[in-house]
This record gives sequence, structure tokens and C-alpha cells, in this order.
Amino acid sequence: LIREDLNVPVKGGKVTSDARIRASLPTVKAAKEAGASVMLMSHLGRPEEGVYDEAASMKPVAEHLSTLLGQEVRLVKDYLDGIEVSDGEVVLFENVRFNKGEKK
Repeated sequence: LIREDLNVPVKGGKVTSDARIRASLPTVKAAKEAGASVMLMSHLGRPEEGVYDEAASMKPVAEHLSTLLGQEVRLVKDYLDGIEVSDGEVVLFENVRFNKGEKK
């Protein structure tokens, strides 16, 4: 489980500056090369704590990561009770600030 700073600008459902995403790539690739199944988490924007807001969804980040890594990055919306991750898979948890207690 890797917490990255993937708080990037998004406009119209597309990432407009990917510097932070690109900065995370060496860590993600190193974990994959070591045989890990990679689970990523981050926040995006400042949504109301505990409330889902589609405008602050990590979906555009997952799509952009998929392109950069050359493999699907699955967006996981419900992860608090645990999830299954396949060998070599990369998953991105939905915006952690949608959870109570994740204000800052």
C-alpha cells in the first residue's frame, strides 16, 4: 500500500498537469518489479469529508496512470473492508477524503 501525492489539476474529466503522477512512477514500477501487487491511495481536491463528489473522483487519475504504465489501473471505490488484488495488478483507491476522518 503506497500513499502518493496524486492531487493533480483535473478539468473536464482529464488531468491537465501530470507532474505529480509522473513523480510516482518510479516507486510504482519498483514495487511491480519486486513482485508486489500495488495499491495506491491519495486525495484529490478538498471535497466535503465523508461525502462522495464525482468532481473529486480519482477516476481521471486512474485513467492517466493506466496510459503512463501501459496497463489498466483499476479504481476501487469501496475498499474499507478489504479488497482482492491480483498478482501484478495496480489499483487506485477512490479519494481518501471521501472517508470520515480523512479531512487532512
